[in-house]
Amino acid sequence: MAGFDAASFEAVHASGRQVTSVRLNPAKWRGGGDVSGVWRGDEDNSGIWRGDAGMQVQMKKIPWSSWGYYLSERPSFTFDPLFHAGAYYVQEASSMYLEQALRQTVELSRPLKVLDLCAAPGGKSTLIQSILPEDSLLVSNEVIRSRAGVLQENMIKWGAAGVVVTNNDPADLGRLENYFDVIVVDAPCSGSGLFRREPEAIEEWSPDNVQLCHQRQQRILSDIWPALRKDGVLIYSTCSYSKEEDEEILDWMITALGATSCQLQVDPAWHIVESQSEKGGYGYRFYPDKLEGEGFFIAAVRKEEGDTFTYPKSKRQGIEKLSRKDVEELKGWVKEVEALSFFRHEDMIRALPAALMEDLSYLQSFCYLKKAGVLLGKPSVKEFIPEHELAMSTMIGEQLSAVELSREEAIGYLRKDELRMTGDKLQGARGWTLVRYQGQNLGWIKVLPNRINNYYPKEWRILKRP
Repeated sequence: MAGFDAASFEAVHASGRQVTSVRLNPAKWRGGGDVSGVWRGDEDNSGIWRGDAGMQVQMKKIPWSSWGYYLSERPSFTFDPLFHAGAYYVQEASSMYLEQALRQTVELSRPLKVLDLCAAPGGKSTLIQSILPEDSLLVSNEVIRSRAGVLQENMIKWGAAGVVVTNNDPADLGRLENYFDVIVVDAPCSGSGLFRREPEAIEEWSPDNVQLCHQRQQRILSDIWPALRKDGVLIYSTCSYSKEEDEEILDWMITALGATSCQLQVDPAWHIVESQSEKGGYGYRFYPDKLEGEGFFIAAVRKEEGDTFTYPKSKRQGIEKLSRKDVEELKGWVKEVEALSFFRHEDMIRALPAALMEDLSYLQSFCYLKKAGVLLGKPSVKEFIPEHELAMSTMIGEQLSAVELSREEAIGYLRKDELRMTGDKLQGARGWTLVRYQGQNLGWIKVLPNRINNYYPKEWRILKRP
């Protein structure tokens, strides 16, 4: 294959060297990009990771990512409160090239409807969400139910409002004809690109599995293609080196689906290898002996044919919008109320950007929705009871009572331990109060006259000890 050098390829796998990389959440740093809470240094060179107690980890910018950084060693992310706050995502560097594929093929100056088809655990969905224009919709789908739960958790931590998490087969989503502007398919594959990071993948690999994946990838793409609008873009990727799962699938999209390949511009200094399929399609290969990242393949195609999408005339079944009075009572809990729509589902209140309510109504007629917008909480006779999802959200009110925790206190909170804080620490806080670490929200406590209740979700708590 293009760019393959057997000797250096084998040497880098034998070296045992591992690459650790993270991508920051731009919506959770002051000014949309001030990352001084975790690192200090020149934006284009090195910095110091300050997330782990006593650890001085060097940071270096990933050249093809706006918010991605290499780390010189792997900290204990489990015991970094910023990780649990959704302030960053631990993601493999090669896969962050998805940002370049999107920026070079998609018009990002208007709201878009984007589907991440095989989204768990959420790395590509969080990346996509960070670059989407305002009032865009991201549908993050995972077909495997157990993995859909992990996807939902990571999207909650990321904090965005214009996200719907679904648990559907590609054929179900394919019925949303001409609906999506962009579809991202990080397809299930044989996993040869992960041999260095996950040696056990070697034992699971076989030529028969490559062929099985090749057929599965065709079926997935065939099922979802009708959902892409005319002139829409589909971005396909795998963590496989096999041409059967990469260039041959690209050729199949060109011949069977009528797709047009998109050539991307690549900086030669990045050492990403451009390959061409037999039908002239452009693919991009990432080899771990040539760059800092794992094995990866990505390609973009455009759909030349199709119809324009129009919403069907149907009532918004099952969507109970809040009255103006009820919305007024949410002021303070949520900022920019005027830009949101609030609705009630099973006695709980959710919020979604107002521009997306028609999309919610349309999607729920085809999909099983695990999450839509942001779950705010539940009104009761005495008070409004906020949900953890609101604490994680970027729509949360800015004037709410909050307490800054030390690292030790934050880890105790994330373990769901009993909290003991002095009056000076609480600064007169009463009732529902946010707890923060380095300015990032971790969740809720309730300050009562004789105790503090810890409301961190028990299913998310840290089970280990530092």
